[in-house]
Amino acid sequence: MTESTPTASARLPIVAIVGRPNVGKSTLFNRYAGHRRALALDVPGLTVDRIVEEVEALDRRLLLVDTAGLDPAAEEGLPAAVQAQAWAAIEDADAILFLVDGQAGLLPEDEELARTLRRTAKPVALLVNKIDLPQHEERVAEFHVLGFEHTLGISASHGRGAWDALESLAESLPEMTPPDPLPEGTIRIAIIGRPNVGKSSLANRIAGKQSVVVSDVPGTTRDSVDVHIEEGDQHYVLVDTAGLRRPGRRVATTEHVSALMTVRALERADVAFLLMDAAEGVTEQDAKIANMARERGRAVAILANKWDLVPGDASDAFQLELERRLRFMTDAPVLRVSALTGSGVKRLFSTARDLHEAAQRRIPTADLNRWLEDATRRHEPAMAQRGRRKRPLKFFYATQTRVAPPTFVLFCTEPDAVQPAYKRFLENRLRESFDLTGTPVRIRLQARSKQRGKR
Repeated sequence: MTESTPTASARLPIVAIVGRPNVGKSTLFNRYAGHRRALALDVPGLTVDRIVEEVEALDRRLLLVDTAGLDPAAEEGLPAAVQAQAWAAIEDADAILFLVDGQAGLLPEDEELARTLRRTAKPVALLVNKIDLPQHEERVAEFHVLGFEHTLGISASHGRGAWDALESLAESLPEMTPPDPLPEGTIRIAIIGRPNVGKSSLANRIAGKQSVVVSDVPGTTRDSVDVHIEEGDQHYVLVDTAGLRRPGRRVATTEHVSALMTVRALERADVAFLLMDAAEGVTEQDAKIANMARERGRAVAILANKWDLVPGDASDAFQLELERRLRFMTDAPVLRVSALTGSGVKRLFSTARDLHEAAQRRIPTADLNRWLEDATRRHEPAMAQRGRRKRPLKFFYATQTRVAPPTFVLFCTEPDAVQPAYKRFLENRLRESFDLTGTPVRIRLQARSKQRGKR
């Protein structure tokens, strides 16, 4: 039985962990996420920090955002960093976990941040960290002066009280209001990218085309506007895109704000256009945003904006840099565009259709198993090592369990013995054989005994 395809409009609520530096935000994030914060992709030489994790509390799925590592530049000073961090969380999160250090005691920075957080109507839970033992509970009393109803003592490092705090906050979250129904087959497009690469200009260029009919459609996020576009009989929606917000609600262009906005847009989109400044080249933040899109399972096209400013002899250099920094998504189509002149923009709708079709593609089980037999025959997996003995690693059959992104379960004798390189080989062969260009592909390995396979 296949799983149902999640709709991009069913947005998950976002919970942000905020607090001054060094109070244990990353430790608490890791506690909820269940693994270390540093994410090492299955690609040599590339490590990307994970700042978003999907977790479950009280049978409710949440997107947890770690604000650690996303502070503004240190030279702006601690007060500026604290305020920028708080405002970013207030602007784009649905609820806030406010973390303080019980061992250090109440500090002026905590009080200033508390004043900021009290001005929001969103649920806020004050967590007093480093309450490792019952006798430390008396430290919590000092923080009641901050005026938060939900004030709990926890230990991020030992887990004491941590899940109780998250579940308590989850209970106070309002239900997400579903958006108005759109015409069947509507494709939601998110334009993502780091600040100042031209997202606003591109969105306005797309929305202002004379050949399309444009109307405003209220979105599901606060003070944002989705733009509904018709081209022929196909409907598109530009989702919560920078530049389509009301001017009075724009926020500072920090990396933290960009990350939260990207997460929210990806949650509500079917496909994403990752916009880069081709004149500046590919940056580390471009790679982090690309990884966010892959983690959220979105099909992606890379748009090299401001291509009109790139000298002819720099074209190959940009492509090489793209392949080096984004080695984990070399399958994504690359389009050279100019939001200023409109060059290349007319191809975006057909690209969105292709990406959407790839993400929604279902492969018949018979075709999938013929592919598996051919792939493993052409390139056999390495022998499975068990102690001093080596055994052949056998694959039996495969099945597709879901779409968006296409997810496959491959049954074999010893899943743990399958090398990362061989898993990448199978993923690449799936893309080539079934035209899964631009969409993430999930491969799950599951054990099945040789005897059962023969039966």
